[in-house]
Amino acid sequence: MDNKRRATLEIEKEEFKKIGHQLIDKIADYIDHIDNHLITTNKSNLEIKSLLGQGRLPDTGLPVIDIVEKATELLFDNSLLNGHPKFMGYITSSAAPIGMLAELLVGAVNPNVGAQLISPMATEIEKQTIQWLAEFIGLSKDYGGILVSGGNMANFTAFLAARTAKGPSIIKSDGLLAFPKQMMIYCSKNTHTWVDKAAILFGHGANSIRWIPTDNSNKIDLDLLEQAINTDIRAGHQPFIIVASGGDVSTGTVDDLKALGKMSKKYDLWFHIDGAYGIPAAVIPELKPIFDGIEEADSLALDPHKWLYSPLEAGCTLVKNSKHLTDTYSSHPEYYNFKKEGDELTQNYYEYGLQNSRGFRALKIWMALQQVGRKGYEKLIGDDIALSKLLYQMADQHSSLEAISQNLSITNFRFIPVDGHQYEDDYLNTINETLLNELQAGGEVFLSHALVFGKYCLRSCIVNFRTTEKDISEIIDIIVREGSKIHEALSVK
Repeated sequence: MDNKRRATLEIEKEEFKKIGHQLIDKIADYIDHIDNHLITTNKSNLEIKSLLGQGRLPDTGLPVIDIVEKATELLFDNSLLNGHPKFMGYITSSAAPIGMLAELLVGAVNPNVGAQLISPMATEIEKQTIQWLAEFIGLSKDYGGILVSGGNMANFTAFLAARTAKGPSIIKSDGLLAFPKQMMIYCSKNTHTWVDKAAILFGHGANSIRWIPTDNSNKIDLDLLEQAINTDIRAGHQPFIIVASGGDVSTGTVDDLKALGKMSKKYDLWFHIDGAYGIPAAVIPELKPIFDGIEEADSLALDPHKWLYSPLEAGCTLVKNSKHLTDTYSSHPEYYNFKKEGDELTQNYYEYGLQNSRGFRALKIWMALQQVGRKGYEKLIGDDIALSKLLYQMADQHSSLEAISQNLSITNFRFIPVDGHQYEDDYLNTINETLLNELQAGGEVFLSHALVFGKYCLRSCIVNFRTTEKDISEIIDIIVREGSKIHEALSVK
């Protein structure tokens, strides 16, 4: 009797090796020549749809080699290549090749990191990765946490823990309506939109947010923040969380974390730092003063898939006291049997966050941290910052460009026509918005935008270990060339 089931999903060993080797060869070639490709295709959505085809779900299976080859061709030829050295748009980094190998290994073992019993080694690796990430940015290794999909989920996870810690216990049993006071949230006007989502989705309402204006350095205005807190207390509301920026997504500005930590303690508020993008820069000794105060944070969000060059998805919530996570998320239905009696080291991640079934996100981070090491990341992140500063300097020195701001690895600048005329901001905003759209469609360079003090800027965020000084120089030339064409076309109109 044949004791091996012949399932259609199986691939015989030799065929698996052959297809896998071919795919690895293609991926290696793609990585090696990525700078020869356009960053993005200018094909319409209709063209992309037609390339995929509108065939029906097949009744019988197709050869695996054909499926893999088609998928490879479709993705390589019709994707936005955020690994390209001139991709500086949204905060998505070039993915480290070791992370690609990690994802293959994860897919082979397929652990469910929801409970230690069903993912013994994966759970320990995630625990160690959390410790290493805390140490990486200068926090105690005693910080606990959990890996999640990205910045939104990392911040959401901390937000709900803050509500449990600072809100009345009645909320858990009877909901927000049982608590007569409105629970208030405080953050800079530049804070990422996750705050809006959290307030709305978790029942607080958008009006529970106090969007505090920024000062001349683009940091949250501390005086206006304290005024808002006191005004709400007098109105009978319940302030419960201050959200600080550890590098805002538009300008890279880091709030005064030390002062915000003190203010949180003064009013007994939860202090959360959204460091999804910028907090890895704390690894650089010269930048420590900018991040002074992170040790006061009750919770902190960071995204390894941003400035630690991990493939998507990889976000992280760190908390000073892990009990705040289990107080918020732990549940013990009768059909769970994941607790090992007498084993204090058991850690079930379903008790630390929103998910029960969880993928093994830690491996790609864990492997890369070992490959690169602290000193290696200091160099990589430092180089990105140096290139951003170079871009700012070159824009500042160019007669057709105006440098606006530079923080961490984000530079904002704009195109200015040089023809003897003084142009109003409305026209400059129009020309730079048009220029950005042309650049993104053209595929030579990919930037995004930011509104800085009312000026529509071309925004460059460098979280890319492939970018070089040559790329910076070429980007300047491309922008001036395309900006001049657009100005000429608008002037004719």
